[in-house]
Amino acid sequence: MRKEELNRFACGEVLAALCDVQSTGVSVTDDVIEAFNNFKLKREPHKVRFFTYKVSDDKKFIEMDTMGALDQSYEDFCEALPDDDCRYGLIDLEFQTDDGRPTSKIVFIAWNPDTAPIRSKMLYSGSKEALKRVLVGVGIHLNATDSSELDYETSILPAVKKFT
Repeated sequence: MRKEELNRFACGEVLAALCDVQSTGVSVTDDVIEAFNNFKLKREPHKVRFFTYKVSDDKKFIEMDTMGALDQSYEDFCEALPDDDCRYGLIDLEFQTDDGRPTSKIVFIAWNPDTAPIRSKMLYSGSKEALKRVLVGVGIHLNATDSSELDYETSILPAVKKFT
């Protein structure tokens, strides 16, 4: 093989390896799906501000972690996320558009902090699509790896306002 062919071959192998994403085998519990559907329609008992989700201890399911009451804020949501482990979050953000209209958007946030164990980060990254698939109608998906990326004024609100 000539050098050019060898480079193309090596690049092809790397791309194939990157594209060969295998499922983690983690599935979403029925409770998560039911709670989300009630949350989306603002029906009791899931008329709440936010949910956080975690991968179960046996690493087979994505399950509910915490719920935030309707009177809780975005800051309360951030406090529900652990500093040293991954979580998924779903929050109903209320804000004003640039022209002053009050509105709200449901936002999915994948919390994958730099301080989390590597295995946890890989598991949560690989399982995120399973959860996103069942959150039908959520159009805003954000990723955060440190607290600065969770800052409401500088990160979250500008990203959400792009969808208004």
